[in-house]
Amino acid sequence: MRIKYLVLTVLFVSVLFSCKKEKEAIVETPFQYEVEQFADVKILRYQIPGFENLTLNQKKLVYYLSQAGMEGRDILYDQNYRHNLKIRRALENVYQNYTGDKTSEDWLKFETYLKRIWFSNGIHHHYSNDKFKPEFSQEYFNMLLKETNTELTGEAYDVIFNDADAKKVNLDESKGLLEGSATNFYSPNITAADVDNFYASKIDKNNATPVEFGLNSKLVKNADGSIEEKVWKVGGMYSASIEKIVFWLEKAVEVAENEKQATALKLLIKYYQTGDLKTWDDYNIAWATSTDGDIDYINGFIEVYNDPKAYRGSYETIVQIKDFDMSKKMAVLSENAQWFEDNSTLLPEHKKKNVVGVSYKTVNVASESGDASPATPIGVNLPNSNWIRQQHGSKSVSLGNIIEAYNQAGGTDKLKEFAFDEAEIKAEMEYGQTADKLHTSLHEVIGHASGQINEGIGQPKETLKNYSSTLEEARADLVGLYYLPDAKLVEMKISPNAEGIGKAAYDGYIRNGLLTQLVRINLGDDIEESHMRNRQLVAAWAFEKGKAENVIEKVVKNNKTYFVIRDYAKLRVLFGDLLREIQRIKSEGDFEAGKALVETYGVKVDQAIHKEVLARNAKFKSAPYSGFVNPVLTPVTDADGNITDIKVVQPASFTEQMLDYAKRFTNLPDEN
Repeated sequence: MRIKYLVLTVLFVSVLFSCKKEKEAIVETPFQYEVEQFADVKILRYQIPGFENLTLNQKKLVYYLSQAGMEGRDILYDQNYRHNLKIRRALENVYQNYTGDKTSEDWLKFETYLKRIWFSNGIHHHYSNDKFKPEFSQEYFNMLLKETNTELTGEAYDVIFNDADAKKVNLDESKGLLEGSATNFYSPNITAADVDNFYASKIDKNNATPVEFGLNSKLVKNADGSIEEKVWKVGGMYSASIEKIVFWLEKAVEVAENEKQATALKLLIKYYQTGDLKTWDDYNIAWATSTDGDIDYINGFIEVYNDPKAYRGSYETIVQIKDFDMSKKMAVLSENAQWFEDNSTLLPEHKKKNVVGVSYKTVNVASESGDASPATPIGVNLPNSNWIRQQHGSKSVSLGNIIEAYNQAGGTDKLKEFAFDEAEIKAEMEYGQTADKLHTSLHEVIGHASGQINEGIGQPKETLKNYSSTLEEARADLVGLYYLPDAKLVEMKISPNAEGIGKAAYDGYIRNGLLTQLVRINLGDDIEESHMRNRQLVAAWAFEKGKAENVIEKVVKNNKTYFVIRDYAKLRVLFGDLLREIQRIKSEGDFEAGKALVETYGVKVDQAIHKEVLARNAKFKSAPYSGFVNPVLTPVTDADGNITDIKVVQPASFTEQMLDYAKRFTNLPDEN
C-alpha cells in the first residue's frame, strides 16, 4: 500500500551554502533538482544522503538490488498494455535514427509523445489512465517510420490513432471492469464473471491465512473455453526478465547485512523460481520481521491498483537506505501503535487487541523501477496481506529524500491562488510541510495497520471488489486526519504544535480534495484513480455532513470559489465518524455501502468548479505531475575486475536515462 505525493501547496526553495577558506569565500553550486518539463509532467532529480558513509559491502548491496529492480522494467510495460513494448521500441528506434529536421513542431510533438510513454510506462496516462492522443499527424508518423526503417503494423500501429483501448484501468462496472480496461493482466476475451468463477472454488473465506490468489499471473481463456493462469516465474511468463532479477538477487545474498536479511532474499529468489504464493507469504513474513539492517528494499508483484479486479500485482522495486535521525524520531509511532488503536473511533469489535510489529522508518531512496518510477510514492506500507500484517507485523517507510526533492523544486504561487486568506497561507507556510510528513507517517504506520476483518468475511478484494483500494486509502487517510490535531503527538515529541499542525493539515486536505487535485483530470471526466477518489470522498462527505452546522463553508470571493473550515473540532469528529463507517464496511464486507460511498462522493465532479479550477491554474507554468530520474550507481573496479567502490552520478537528462535503460535492460519480446 502506498501514499502518493499530491500536495499542491507551499514548497521550499533550495539555498546556497558557503564556507570560508582562509580569506577566500567558496560558494558551492546548489543541487539542480529540476531536469525538464513536458506536457503535464515535471522531471526532477533526487540525492542519496548518507550513501558515501556506507561500507563497501553495503554499497554493493544497494547496487545489486538496484540492478535486480531495473531488470524487470519491461515487465511493467507489458503488464500495463499488451502492445506497449512494441510501440515503445518502435518509437525509440525512430528517435535514435531519424536524421531529418529535429526542430520542427511535428518532431517536438513526437518527442513529447515518446517522453509521455516513458514516464507512464506505456501509452496510458499514469494517473488518469486515459490513452495519450498524439498531437502529430498519422502522415508524419508514417514518414518517420519509413525514414528510419522502423516496422510497426497491425493493432499496435492502429491503437496509437484510434479510439480502441482508451482506458488502462476502468472502474465503471457499466462499461465492464475488464472489457473497458486495457491492462494486460487478462486476455481480451476474459470477463469479470470469468474471474469471479475461476477463483470462487479456490478461495476459502474461513481460511485465516489465505494466499494472494492471482497476484503473480495473467489469466487467459483458451480456444476451448478453459481458463488458466500464466504464472510470472523462471520458466514461465516473463522468465527472461525474472532470470536476470534472480541473478542480481543472488549476488545481493552474498553481501547481505545479516542472516535474517539473507534468508528473506533467498525466499524471494525461491518465489521467483517457483511462482509459489505460499513461498511469497513466507518471504513477506521473513522480510517484515527483518528490521536490523541499514539497507532495505521492495521487490515483486505488489500493488493491485492497476487491476480493476484487485488481484494482480504490478511489478515494482525501491531500494532504500535508512535515514537514521528521522527514523529515530518517528519510531515512537510504532511503539505507541496500540494506543492509537485503542483510542480510535472504530467500533470495539473492529479494533485489534494486539497491534503487532509496525516497523516505521524514514528512508532515502537509492533506486526505483517498475511501478515506482518515474512517478513515485512518498510512503509505503507492506506487506499487503491482512493476516501477515496482523500476526507478524508490517514495515512502513517514508521516502525522505523524495519528499525533500519535491519540496526543494516547488513554489508558493498555487498556494496563494487557492488558499482563502493570509491566515491560511501563513499556517501552511509555518506548518504545512511538517503536517504533510506527519500525515504520511500516520497513514502508513497507524492507518494501514489498524482495524480487523470479521471472521469468515473474506479479503477486501473479494468483498469490496473494485472499490477496495479507494476505501482502504480513505481509511488510512482518515486515521491520520483524526490524530493530527491530538495533543498526544506533541507529548510524543513528534509534533511541534497540535493546533497549528491540525489546522494546516485540515485546510490542505479539504483544499486539495475539493479543488486543487482537479487540475489532474480533463474537464468533463469522472475521477478514476483510487487516491484521488479517496480524497474527494473524504472531503465531499465531510462538507455535506457538516452543512447543518456550517463546519465547512463554500465561499465565493472575487468570483473565486473556496472551501473554508469554520469549525476544526467538529470536522475532526466528522473524520472520526467516517473512519468508523469505512472500517465497518471493510470489517463486514459491506459491498453496497462501500459502493454507495465511493460513487456518491468520490467519482463525480462539480463541472462548474472544475472549469473554474482549471482556469485559475492555467496561469501557472509548473506541471501538475512530477517524477524522477534515478541517480546512476556506477561500479569502480580494479585491474582484476573487483568492485572497489560505487559512485553516484546524476543523469544529464530524462531522455538519456530512458535510452540507457532501453539499451541495458531490454529482456522481453515485443508480445508476451
